[in-house]
Amino acid sequence: MTNTEDTAPQFSDYPYSWDPGCGVTLDDFLKKRPSMVEDDGTKPWIWVKGSDPLREDANIDAALEEAADLLKEVSARVEEIKNDPSIPVRSNKKTGARSKKEIREEAQSEATTKLREIALRNGYLTGKWLVFTTPDKVDAIWNRLAHSLVSGPLSQTSAFHAKVSTTPRSPGPNYQHVICVYLPNVFDKDDVTKTGALLNPSCLQVMKVLLRNHGLNLSGAKSDLYTGIHLDSKHASGIPSTVWKNASLLKEDEIKQLKDEFFSSLEAEKHKKDDAKGKVGDGKEDEKAESTSKPKPKPRLQLKKKKVDDDPFASDDEEEEPKGETSKRPLKATSKPPSKVGGKPPSKAGNTAKKPPSKARTTVKRTREESESGEDEKPKRRAPLKSKE
Repeated sequence: MTNTEDTAPQFSDYPYSWDPGCGVTLDDFLKKRPSMVEDDGTKPWIWVKGSDPLREDANIDAALEEAADLLKEVSARVEEIKNDPSIPVRSNKKTGARSKKEIREEAQSEATTKLREIALRNGYLTGKWLVFTTPDKVDAIWNRLAHSLVSGPLSQTSAFHAKVSTTPRSPGPNYQHVICVYLPNVFDKDDVTKTGALLNPSCLQVMKVLLRNHGLNLSGAKSDLYTGIHLDSKHASGIPSTVWKNASLLKEDEIKQLKDEFFSSLEAEKHKKDDAKGKVGDGKEDEKAESTSKPKPKPRLQLKKKKVDDDPFASDDEEEEPKGETSKRPLKATSKPPSKVGGKPPSKAGNTAKKPPSKARTTVKRTREESESGEDEKPKRRAPLKSKE
């Protein structure tokens, strides 16, 4: 019995597996996006290798065979408890009878302990953190995680491989990609980061890096031994499918704090990039912004002057003759001569008030030369017209 799901293939045999010596840059390799790669039965995973695991002397086949036998025994025991009528559904304190649930959970807990012993005895200690994500987010998460594993924060931890599932031919409406980040010893609760080949207990745990530097929603840490014997959350035995749950390692408020720090740093990085873009061009952007902030005055339209019809009742003083021209209008006379007594001198040049002439009498307009000279002479008397007899 072998476990092929947790064994990273070579790039030469599988073009969807990257390692530092494959001759292809990581950026070029990551163009194979999990949301775009369709699994036709030959490419279920995309792999990235950061480093080699610390232990390679595991007796994997023996561990898988022993664990599979144990799993069959536990599954049969759970089914027996379920169908045993002598075991009550509810416990009874008076009689000391235990419920089906209590007996079943006891058998599952014992099996979990035995599986751990099998893994430790055979040196099959590797495992992985599980992350589930949606197709619209998987590409960005995978890209950041791969770079982190090769040359980022994860490269300073004991994590050594990572893989992401590709897209099935007919994904369901709630399909999610799974990402695995591999650890050399999943059973070690205090598995810490490494400095060279030595473990340094003062460094961050892999879990904290995944939370603080990636803001991931972790779904627990699972042993490769569990994967090899097909132990999942729906298995008939009911054995927990993960070695560690999040709450077993960190408190809920600590998990939230680490993830909040990640999103805060992400926001700060975004603002920093925006500020850098605003300073490009040695202040040209600022000049452009300043110029655009002040609106340019709109050009004033020069309206054509309308020709005003001569007003027979207007005063000569209100009319303005165009430069270079003199009045060519002849002296006008009214139908009746002015009265001897009622004659009045014309208004002075400064007076602009309009007064319509009386209906009873009209005056003779003076010529423009007289108005401009300012002379105040009485109009000459004219001989009355002789009426025709």
